[in-house]
Amino acid sequence: MAKLTGKVAVVTGASKGIGAAIAKALAAEGAKVVVNYASSKAGADAVVEAIGAAGGQAIAVQADVSKAEQAQGLVDAAVKEFGRLDVLVNNSGVYEFASIEEVTEEHYHRIFDVNVLGLLLTTQAAVKHLGEGGSVINISSVVTSMAPPASAVYTGTKGAVEGINSVLAKELGPRKIRVNAILPGMVETEGTHTAGVIGSDFEQVIIGQTPLGRVGQPDDIAGVAVFLASDDARWMTGERLAASGGFR
Repeated sequence: MAKLTGKVAVVTGASKGIGAAIAKALAAEGAKVVVNYASSKAGADAVVEAIGAAGGQAIAVQADVSKAEQAQGLVDAAVKEFGRLDVLVNNSGVYEFASIEEVTEEHYHRIFDVNVLGLLLTTQAAVKHLGEGGSVINISSVVTSMAPPASAVYTGTKGAVEGINSVLAKELGPRKIRVNAILPGMVETEGTHTAGVIGSDFEQVIIGQTPLGRVGQPDDIAGVAVFLASDDARWMTGERLAASGGFR
């Protein structure tokens, strides 16, 4: 039997990149998956189609997780379609660097609203349905220890994610709900291509400091998510697992 047979998972920001890989991996292990997207319906539909072609079950649901009503609607859609909720992957995130001179209120709120408030609102909606054995997986980043220049706001959001992860592990532990974080290193995604990171000198610097000698792929993160969602991780909560090829 697959590791996640009978479970239902919501993956936010799952139309591409790490989120899409996690959605497909959870489905491959038997979970029924809700593929959330904010604007890329075509991307989300493609993920759902791929899951279906592989014999899994999934639906796409549009929601801006930084809006309480939409975050609630996302969770409600999962429960309405599949009857329960067992796993929440808080993956939605905005990746944008700016020097301290370039930081604006708009820049701050755009990134914090999605990366932090979205996590809180979606988890708030989900915990009404998560029961014993439930798993919340928060996607952070090794940026919290790397702390590159021009990333004060982005790094700040991921530091907040890790703080919230620790708090919720203690808060939800008595309800037998596990809360863990994954800290990816540099991963080749549409986002890192768009940002000009892949193929840059910065990428080569990171590779040079990564013991395994390459940037990550979305599937490298997806396998860790499957582990945390499964009963294999039943004795783990409040953890921060770096999936970075050894980069620190």
